[in-house]
Amino acid sequence: MALQTAQPRSPTPPALETRSTAWLLWLRRVGAGLGRPLLALLLAMVAGVIVIMITSSGSLLDRFNAALLAYGYLFSGAFGNAANLSFSLVNVTPLIFTGLSVAIAYRARLFNIGAEGQFAAGAILAAIIGLKCSTWPGWLLAPLMIVAGALAGAVWGGIVGLLKAWRGAHEVVTTIMLNWIIFYISDWLVSGPLQAPGQADQTSSMPPQTNLPKLSVLYDQTLGHFLPPINQPEQYIVDISFLLALLALVVYWFLMTRTTFGYETRVVGENPRAAQYAGISVKRNVVLVMTLAGLFAGLGGTLQLMGQYPYEVIGQVFRNDTTGFDAIGVALLGRMTAIGIFLGALLFGGMRQGGSLMQLKANVPGDLVYIIEALVLFSIAIQFLPVIRQALVKRFSAARRPTVVAALAGGVVDLDQAPANGAAAPSLDEQPSSETGRATLDAGQRATQSQPQSPSQERQHQQNGEV
Repeated sequence: MALQTAQPRSPTPPALETRSTAWLLWLRRVGAGLGRPLLALLLAMVAGVIVIMITSSGSLLDRFNAALLAYGYLFSGAFGNAANLSFSLVNVTPLIFTGLSVAIAYRARLFNIGAEGQFAAGAILAAIIGLKCSTWPGWLLAPLMIVAGALAGAVWGGIVGLLKAWRGAHEVVTTIMLNWIIFYISDWLVSGPLQAPGQADQTSSMPPQTNLPKLSVLYDQTLGHFLPPINQPEQYIVDISFLLALLALVVYWFLMTRTTFGYETRVVGENPRAAQYAGISVKRNVVLVMTLAGLFAGLGGTLQLMGQYPYEVIGQVFRNDTTGFDAIGVALLGRMTAIGIFLGALLFGGMRQGGSLMQLKANVPGDLVYIIEALVLFSIAIQFLPVIRQALVKRFSAARRPTVVAALAGGVVDLDQAPANGAAAPSLDEQPSSETGRATLDAGQRATQSQPQSPSQERQHQQNGEV
């Protein structure tokens, strides 16, 4: 006797199914990555509107219009034209480098609060080499300064990693202490060995052959011969360090997603015990991560010194600078991803640039920018989006309670349904049953009655009947 086999359904082509699945997974990752930062930014903007309306005068409509006008000037001052955009990109470049410093440390669950100190260490060593070797040719001196500044930041961050791996010292404490050490060292150097003749608390300018070219000037000198040139390129002050910052983002992405080092770093951050059980050296990775974090920050300080006027180190500039601390917000807002860090740096750098025009035109204090930045960090820290998502899941799951099928009664019993008059819900025996269910119950009762009973059971039944 031959068995008939079911004909298989025509499946979806594997290539098409794989592409669609990969596309959906990518969209889900993008949504998960952008959901929290966008919500945090939206809440911060709404809170900023409330602050402006409270501090403004006039009717409610006038106060709301003042808030909209302030945000308009904030955006226009940051990205309104090419010149403002170039100024914003000048602020974005160091934020990218220091944001990468914070992000790569956080991948191993290390809180790098010392990005500003590593930033200063790189600039200080680069300034020393630039001033002491000012007669060297630019093709040799400029790369030497960049390499030396990056190594200075790496050493300053590596000290934190060594203390963490060797003695278990908490990185927050050590990075804060090292910040102030390098701040005071830089102040001593600026007011002593490196002080410019006839100047107070500042060094001499770096040699001209080490100054990084502006992007607009470089464009006119290269592509401007074939494409339309830029008029008055000197007004666009962003230099080629911005391109190096974009290259650093690509390097960070490649290290974290395409190398063994990135995989081990993520494992160490998620579960150090599991990493050690798998044969991954936790201490070695901690030292390497903090060293690489310091390298990124030191490189940012060096390029800032070589790329922007006045090309010198000024006394107390690092202790008053907030770049390394704003980098924490950039990294958190960007969810430690390369594209997220770029967008976070663009936001923070743009707000810095646009705050002056907002204060000038809309008569709104420039400190509102720092309020918005603080509110963004506050929104990310308390994680509004996961709380809202959990509340929605509970709401919809409560509205979709499962029903129970009563097989014996032949019907469906909804456990959540209650009588409208407030009476108790009927039991299973009281539910209306179908003919099949009633026949099944009768058969069960007859089968129970037909079973022989013991003398004790008969005696109990008689007592129940008397009662």
